[in-house]
Amino acid sequence: MTQKQLFARYSKDLNPGRLEWIGLRPRRKEDLEVVDTVEALAGLGLKGDHRCSKTPGSARQVTLISAEFIRMIETYTGINTINPALLRRNLVVSGINLNALRHQQFTIGDALFEATALCHPCRRMDLALGQGGAAAMLGYGGLCARVLESGTIGVGDPLIPQVSG
Repeated sequence: MTQKQLFARYSKDLNPGRLEWIGLRPRRKEDLEVVDTVEALAGLGLKGDHRCSKTPGSARQVTLISAEFIRMIETYTGINTINPALLRRNLVVSGINLNALRHQQFTIGDALFEATALCHPCRRMDLALGQGGAAAMLGYGGLCARVLESGTIGVGDPLIPQVSG
């Protein structure tokens, strides 16, 4: 059984989540721009994000993290409130177990995505969160995804797992 098949067994049991925050990285290592809506472009990523102009078809077009994961990172770092922009992920969602979405398709707004892999923290998280920041994020870094169908996404949109038949 493949990982995709294994995770698909649980898709039908996932409740929808909610898009809480959107951040675009105009250029590598620059501050994120926070927006309320954005166009997700099939095969590219989010319009205005530097990853959108990189390798078309990449498995890392969009990065997601959950508000629940951020709370765990806050616990492990001792930081009371972490600004999502520090974590350099594009989307913050809530109400869904992101790890159960691995290798699965889901919609947010009008766009269709496929989660591709875990989004592991890099050592830059030690700079952003202090010594041990990257270690605090292990297992809580979120997911990478690719955009399968273009569409507009906005804060407040539901994240709906697509049950494969």
